[in-house]
Amino acid sequence: MNETSFIMGIVLVVLAGIFGGCWAAPIKLMRYYTFEHWLFVMALVGQLILPWLMTFILCSDVVVSISDIPPVVLVKANLFSMAWGIANILYGICLARIGFSLTIGIMTGIGLPMGVIVPMVLKGSGKFADAPSLLSSAGMIILFGVTIMLFAVVLSAIAGYGREKSLIQQTGRRFTLGLVMAVVIGILQIGLTFAFVYSQGAIIEALARHGAGTAGASLGVWAFAMPGGAVTNIGFAAYLMSKKKNWRVLTANPRDLWFGLVISLGFFLVFALMGTGMRLLGPLGASVGFGIMQAFQIISSQVLGIVLGEWRETSGKSKKLMLAAVCTMLVAVVIMALGKAF
Repeated sequence: MNETSFIMGIVLVVLAGIFGGCWAAPIKLMRYYTFEHWLFVMALVGQLILPWLMTFILCSDVVVSISDIPPVVLVKANLFSMAWGIANILYGICLARIGFSLTIGIMTGIGLPMGVIVPMVLKGSGKFADAPSLLSSAGMIILFGVTIMLFAVVLSAIAGYGREKSLIQQTGRRFTLGLVMAVVIGILQIGLTFAFVYSQGAIIEALARHGAGTAGASLGVWAFAMPGGAVTNIGFAAYLMSKKKNWRVLTANPRDLWFGLVISLGFFLVFALMGTGMRLLGPLGASVGFGIMQAFQIISSQVLGIVLGEWRETSGKSKKLMLAAVCTMLVAVVIMALGKAF
């Protein structure tokens, strides 16, 4: 792997993290859409239509390629993405309860060590199969970076809790249920990342054998791996709209529909950029790429929270803690990136 690929990989996972912290922002601008409406649009467009559309555009003989992919790979990938689909449903609910900043802070604190450490213990597919062990020089440096990042997440969560106490006093919203949901999200949300890490080898090989380029084959992984999560999200959204009898809201409000399409595109870009960036980072890409992506997801979500006024009524102490968390996270990113040198 050359230096140019490494730098490009870092850039792509950083961009994935930025989009990861911001893709849901248009929800705040919707007038009539509620959770079930934007979830339905995002799942249909961002998780099904866009991945398959890009795969058919960039990859030739996609249908023929399917027969070359072992069924067990497809089943495993979609079970992982289904777990993520459940997390995504809870994520939408959690955003409304405790806001962007605290939701992403807590779920990242749970998911981050799992997403970084597991691929070094249980090797992924393709390029990731050659990842060094956790006890290697690179593994220890990355583990040190993760430890620092977790410290930053703790600072972020404490700062967010300080903000939440203010919200409780103002609105009476309960914190405990949102906290439990964020923990569950943290465990399940790495499902989609693992769907890529543990299935991309066989899928990319199959697409490449039938003429797909590197970028197209990487995007194609999501088309094959994401349906499990998409069906989960679409099914839940359809259930809620049927229960509330508000299907007509989907098409009766063009402005909100456009915002839903923006959300869909932002969501798709998160994983398109992340997957491509991980592969450019080489054997350690699954761990280093995921860690850096998560760090910038937190950072961008905090900036977004400030822009949206989530921190307006928060104490100066909580704001300083959040600033310290962001700075600490950047240090951790540098350390994890240095792990690649070993």
